[in-house]
Amino acid sequence: MAEQKSNPIEEAFKTVTARDPNQPEFLQAVKEVLESLGPLFKKYPKYAKVLAAVCEPERIFQFRVPWVDDNGTHHVNRGFRCQFNQAIGPYKGGLRFHPTVNQSIVKFLGFEQIFKNALTGLPMGGGKGGSDFNPKGKSDAEVLRFCQSFMLELSKYIGADTDVPAGDIGVGGREIGYLFGQWKRITVKHVGVLTGKGFGWGGSLIRPEATGFGTVYITQYAMQDLKESFKGKRVAISGSGNVATFAAQKAMELGAVVVSLSDSGGCVVEEGGFSKENIEKIFAIKARRGRIKEYQSKTSKFVAKQQPWKHVQKVDVALPCATQNEIDEEDAVALVKAGCQYVAEGANMPSTPAAIEVFKKGCKVFIPGKAANAGGVGVSGLEMAQNSQRVEWSREEVDEKLKGIMKHIFVTIRDMATDLGAKGDFILGANAAGFRKVADAMLAQGMAL
Repeated sequence: MAEQKSNPIEEAFKTVTARDPNQPEFLQAVKEVLESLGPLFKKYPKYAKVLAAVCEPERIFQFRVPWVDDNGTHHVNRGFRCQFNQAIGPYKGGLRFHPTVNQSIVKFLGFEQIFKNALTGLPMGGGKGGSDFNPKGKSDAEVLRFCQSFMLELSKYIGADTDVPAGDIGVGGREIGYLFGQWKRITVKHVGVLTGKGFGWGGSLIRPEATGFGTVYITQYAMQDLKESFKGKRVAISGSGNVATFAAQKAMELGAVVVSLSDSGGCVVEEGGFSKENIEKIFAIKARRGRIKEYQSKTSKFVAKQQPWKHVQKVDVALPCATQNEIDEEDAVALVKAGCQYVAEGANMPSTPAAIEVFKKGCKVFIPGKAANAGGVGVSGLEMAQNSQRVEWSREEVDEKLKGIMKHIFVTIRDMATDLGAKGDFILGANAAGFRKVADAMLAQGMAL
């Protein structure tokens, strides 16, 4: 009797594990996506053909980044760029400057980026990059010298129609400006090779706000499907960068009560909710690169070295906007016990697999990062379009387009989950819809045959 054919998902993950056994973040991301795709392959078997190809980056670069600090001391960091998949458009994904950055991190982020970009409906492939350089505590001059050295090498691999990086953790407007200035010196071109640029020299309005706003918008659409709204909802948020603070701002505009923010030093909890004035204090602290512990009010509570999940008394909505794996099973249990019914991931893979299982059982809605935080790359795509057309759109135009992108994503993942017999499973919906779009392109182009 002939042996039964092996499971393509198991075989694909076994291959990835054998090749990259020491890349835990990448393996976690691949496992999370592949394990959810069984219903897609059962209904549409042809898509299993692309599994091996989609799990392997098209190319990845690692390079040396030498730079000199203000004291004249020489340093060497590592730079990375992972060009993961170009099936539906130029590689698109951020640059992260953080001590934890390694090949596993950029591959996990690049892999997630493939499907996130596909969900936006815009023609963008998936990539990611960065360095183990830490911009915290560095002077502007030191960051400038590092960025110039980094771009000297990165410039060989990117272009407006090839690979368009953006910002990520540790790479904000300052860093994008320095990187773009060096790109222009090297190439003598002013084209849309980076997104997240300043408005007036190629940037788009709403880009700093886009990821946070988008996370709130997609949560709002999920609520509307259930005849609910943000009004009066208690919202716990982690992080205090652009994603977190703009998510807080938008949630408050919609009538929510935001009860927490955080950074790597700890979390601040306002059980009565932040006022508009208090949120502006957080903005001011972060604008000068201060720490969340500097924020104080008569009603606030600061908990050192902790995220807010176990420290808020009552929560309706959780928006993790800090970093990967920040919510573990214990945190998730605490949130559900506190009444949490909606979770949307503003960060990339902030919930561990065990935490996700808790949310799926205990919450009405769980929206994974590749759908919930796609507003940032969505507006990056809009920035690319404006650069190509040599135009600048108004705030209102960009915000309306962002709402349209997030509505498209929500409807796409909702309908895909329903099509596969798992109504309300937005993880399956996001993974399957993103994978299907990329797979269709790869099959049509002969990339997986």
